[in-house]
Amino acid sequence: MGDVCLGEKCRSEDSILRGPDEDAELQLVLGKLREADLASGFTTAIRASIDYVLDGARTGRFDLLSKDVHPGERASVGAKLEYEAQRVFNWVKAKPLDIEIAEVPVDLKSTVGDNWAIPTEAHCHLCICTQMRLKDNVHRSWLIRTHTSWLYRGKGNKDGKRGVAVDARHQWGVPLYDWTPLPVNPLTRLTEIEKYQVFDPGHGQEVRLLRLFKYLPMTVIDRSVVLTVCANRQDPMRRARAIKEKAAEQGTLLLCGKWLPDRGVAKMHGFDLGPGDWVAIPNDSKQAELPGDGFLF
Repeated sequence: MGDVCLGEKCRSEDSILRGPDEDAELQLVLGKLREADLASGFTTAIRASIDYVLDGARTGRFDLLSKDVHPGERASVGAKLEYEAQRVFNWVKAKPLDIEIAEVPVDLKSTVGDNWAIPTEAHCHLCICTQMRLKDNVHRSWLIRTHTSWLYRGKGNKDGKRGVAVDARHQWGVPLYDWTPLPVNPLTRLTEIEKYQVFDPGHGQEVRLLRLFKYLPMTVIDRSVVLTVCANRQDPMRRARAIKEKAAEQGTLLLCGKWLPDRGVAKMHGFDLGPGDWVAIPNDSKQAELPGDGFLF
């Protein structure tokens, strides 16, 4: 700190290497960021980015670490996250970088590995750097000015992108939030045998959905999970609604967040269902009467 950055982007008063507390622009951006629930917002944005890449409703995929997901697809989660984060936080898209916060240019970078590839246009600018640890289903983010002097030496990759030196990240980066859990797709909890039966192409949607709810009781199943199980089949949500009576015959109370009475019963069991959510309650759990037949919409 106090030295001069040798990067071409720093031929100005900003060339002096300052710590976060002395970086006026960083403090201005940090103040705005702290007005938002960053951990929750990035959780939503990352989950949406992963779902977009997996495209479960078309491919039937649900695990980003599966061998049928190409490494390039995993890496593309970061590119999608840039746009999802802008959407979630209503950040303004602006050149020369990705966004502006408090009229300060900020770049958005993310990685499913241990470092970020900082492009030349972002050298010496402020970056929000998000790290996703997929095996542990967690993520965290920093705000850091990516001075050229704080990046790894050398020419970088073929596009001139360079990683952030670990010491620089720890000393000059500002943690925006600590490791935060990512929602786990319930389908990853199925055993191999259960997975085969749920995705068995030799049976129709209703049979497969009944198996899904049988194998994952007391678990909130959202709309994307139903679409993944019924990938490329016609009208899967109608099929899911059609099995409520059959599920009851098999000893399972199947509740859908589309109906207000179902929501009320689910809440009695400790589940807060959204309009596209489902939960299966086995008969040996606490039971409740369904009050009437009302729709949410």
